[in-house]
Amino acid sequence: MATPTRDPYEVLGVARDADETQIKKAFRKLARELHPDVNRHDPDAEEKFKEAAEAYEILSDSDRRAMYDRYGHEGLRSGGYEPNFEGFGSISDLFDAFFGGAGFGGFGASPTGPAQGRDIAVHADVTLAEAATGTSVELSFEAIETCEVCKGNGAKPGTPIVTCERCGGVGVLQAVTRSPFGQVMRQTACDVCHGEGKVPSEPCERCDGRGREVRRRTLRVDVPAGIGDGQRIRLSGRGHAGERGGPPGDLYVLIRVRQDERFVRDGDDLVTVLDVSAPRAAVGARVMAPSLDGEVPVEIPAGTQPGEMFTVRGEGMPRLRRSGRRGDLRVVVNVVVPRRLTREQRKLAEKLADSMTDENVRTDESLVGKLKRLLGGS
Repeated sequence: MATPTRDPYEVLGVARDADETQIKKAFRKLARELHPDVNRHDPDAEEKFKEAAEAYEILSDSDRRAMYDRYGHEGLRSGGYEPNFEGFGSISDLFDAFFGGAGFGGFGASPTGPAQGRDIAVHADVTLAEAATGTSVELSFEAIETCEVCKGNGAKPGTPIVTCERCGGVGVLQAVTRSPFGQVMRQTACDVCHGEGKVPSEPCERCDGRGREVRRRTLRVDVPAGIGDGQRIRLSGRGHAGERGGPPGDLYVLIRVRQDERFVRDGDDLVTVLDVSAPRAAVGARVMAPSLDGEVPVEIPAGTQPGEMFTVRGEGMPRLRRSGRRGDLRVVVNVVVPRRLTREQRKLAEKLADSMTDENVRTDESLVGKLKRLLGGS
């Protein structure tokens, strides 16, 4: 997820000198208004919710907030403070905002049956070499789990779950309001049972009657060979626990492949630059180029020019889900004019230079073509 471009103070609607309590209160208010499970009439609710969550992550962390106040979003990116959507600073704050207090019932939702849990997104960093061979990474993150004490029913063990006295077990309350068009009857979810129709006679002390709790989870995930930067691994059923016996959501692992100083990746191909001295490029040479498995020989023919590229087949990245197939290694030759010559080397270079004629440097390339090549134009 990209760092938001809007001012986080503007997103949350708080002053720049707002304290932690004001920031948390503003975010909780927006979270209740914009959460996609609640706000179904606004097609942009989910994106607005994510924007609010990212703004809260910045302003709720003193280091991130100070970095933003001084350098803005660019400072956050250069300082390594990228949005962490799975954490929001503390997932407990979000959990309280969604499930604490009046819960979803305060929004007029109707009683529902089992609801699937939300998905979780985490990221994992791997090196290019690990992406090439495949690896496994250990992830640690917070997730909403079924309460271990009450097993999800919200009641203190050994105590019954009873019909809600407030709504008589219906789960909704009816209210009559006056409007210019007369009286309007509307239904809202019960503010006591939150649409369930039943409540524990004694709430579970572990989860405060919610039936779910936040726990840190550690999981080892296999990363397949050939995976690319920005690709995701989906683990079905490893997300947040569902409500009222509903199935859990999924876990999405976003893979970030760290840059390798030797290569630039282009799909399944790897591109590297090989420095070759001008004399060796002139007479031709057999040189060694870096590869994922060590070094590979590359034949540089006589008269090789700067920027010429040679391909070594099958020395690139493995093709994802295509066992045994690999991309190529593309070697770009950087012809280097030697510096810091010894006395003997200088004499040899001068002798070679004196022997050069126009025929040795003549090309059929036009002036425009030369300029485009030298300046990197197209």
